[in-house]
Amino acid sequence: MAATPPPPEPGPSEPRIPSDIPTPTSLCDAAAVEASAPSTSKPSLAPISPSNESPSEQSKLPVEAANPNDAVADDRDDSETSFHSIESSPDGVQVPLNQAFEPSSSLLLSAPAEILDLILGHLSPYDLVSVAATCRQMRGHALSDMLWHSFVQENAPGARLQSPSPFKSYHQLFAEYDPLWFLPKHKIWFSDSGLPGKLILVRYDPRRGCIEGYDLLAVRIEDMAQQWDANPSVVIQPFKCRVYLHLDKPVLQFKINDRKYSRRFKRNKFSEEISVLLDERFQHMYSNLILTKPLDEETVNQKRAADYPYGHIWPPPTIPASTHVVCDRSTNDSEGRQEPPKPTQRSELSDKTFRLRRWMEMLGTSTSTRALLERMARTVGGGGHPGTAANLVRPAPIGIHMGEDVMTYSTLDPKLYTPTPTKPWRGIWVGDYSLHGCEFLLFNQPDDPPASDEELNLVRLEGETDAHWEKRRLDARIYRGRLEAIKLTGDANVPRGEYTFVAEDIGPEGTIELPPGPPFDYEGARAVKSRGHVANTGFQRDKFIESQLLLLSHDCIAQYWVELHHISYFRRIDIDFHLNAVGPTVQDLS
Repeated sequence: MAATPPPPEPGPSEPRIPSDIPTPTSLCDAAAVEASAPSTSKPSLAPISPSNESPSEQSKLPVEAANPNDAVADDRDDSETSFHSIESSPDGVQVPLNQAFEPSSSLLLSAPAEILDLILGHLSPYDLVSVAATCRQMRGHALSDMLWHSFVQENAPGARLQSPSPFKSYHQLFAEYDPLWFLPKHKIWFSDSGLPGKLILVRYDPRRGCIEGYDLLAVRIEDMAQQWDANPSVVIQPFKCRVYLHLDKPVLQFKINDRKYSRRFKRNKFSEEISVLLDERFQHMYSNLILTKPLDEETVNQKRAADYPYGHIWPPPTIPASTHVVCDRSTNDSEGRQEPPKPTQRSELSDKTFRLRRWMEMLGTSTSTRALLERMARTVGGGGHPGTAANLVRPAPIGIHMGEDVMTYSTLDPKLYTPTPTKPWRGIWVGDYSLHGCEFLLFNQPDDPPASDEELNLVRLEGETDAHWEKRRLDARIYRGRLEAIKLTGDANVPRGEYTFVAEDIGPEGTIELPPGPPFDYEGARAVKSRGHVANTGFQRDKFIESQLLLLSHDCIAQYWVELHHISYFRRIDIDFHLNAVGPTVQDLS
């Protein structure tokens, strides 16, 4: 084999770079090379913590030596260092940097501060952490509150952040709740819990610096049925309801310094369960949040093709989604099943789904009973990992787990519930289901292919004003295509994730005569053909029956169940109303 030729000698103006310094591949690496390369002037040493170790040994100190609140996880596997230490210690002594030398001159560092801030503004939080670890000057720019405020604000849509309080900086605030910021960012989460399911809203409360999630509830405030004058055999159920968050009983709650990761060897923050510490009044209830790993596309397609429950994937096929996971059923009805895969690094983490494991804990178990339960757990479950049969009798440090359940949550693409000028009924709605109470729904209007005036059979009339012509053109694009309502929460007959009605065409082909007189005499109201979804208890023998959809306004719709001789109402919910932790808490709809 021919010998590798030696590298060419540097020219007179080219300083020699030692071979053990990596080639710069990014802004961070470039600064690292400059920090390590010899320079013509004497380099300055970065201050280090006083200790007996050498500087090279200090650079290898474990992350636990630094304050975990002053760091953000990077994208590497947890077998490597998971955090970059980038803040000062409480006594003002600098935490060791990745490099022992600071460059004396650099074209990058000589750039105006405004230019540096503009460049760093294009980086992700995790890239900024790497930049901050290069040298003191870059650290000052990379930890700027101006940059980190935007990262926190975009993940807390319901709050207007004026201060990082109770944290010292926005970087520290972001690091405290990493990697949980996707929870308030996507805000709306619906679960596979039983047939009814759950709908929760997650928000950041700037007053206390915490992330909390609450059940969204709705109750009727008027329950007086009346006969329809046009057809006395039909019952109309007027619908006035009150929508609010169940603030007395949080589903999720993450507060300052509550979230502690295990410090065991090679722990992995992405695959470990995260304790949800609820208020003391829920002393017998416990919850753990579990991060999820999405299924591959081939597996999703196979499961979507199956009948209900669609291979236990979540979200169900009725709801458009880019990410799916497999549901983790309760140990009570899925004994022996394999635990779903968990992420081991940030790139495997799904920010559209998560799981919540809940259980009750019986206190005061005697020592002999506890020993017996431990032997049963080892015999039955082979170790008692979460999700195995052993959890039915798995001893806790001071008690045993009972009634354990695992719920899978998914969010919604904002496009699905954000109305547009031509898709005005998109949104989150609440409907009246008589004895079943109020249920939440997603009104989805799939996009239609663009169409010209000629394709829509639009011809401008002679003498028609510009305003009237533009209104007709807009109406032709509004009353077009499909409108479907999907249950986010369900009932014992038709569960969550199923259609409650489908109108195949709300345009001319589907339009029918609007029932005359009140209560449907809304200006611009329209009636279209639709199909309503009904089933026996337990979602048995489900079918679609004839119905009529009464499009009364962009915020109110009525459904005439022809075979059931019943008319019910649906009303739009303002989700953002409930995301402001310091605003009103109750929304009345009528």
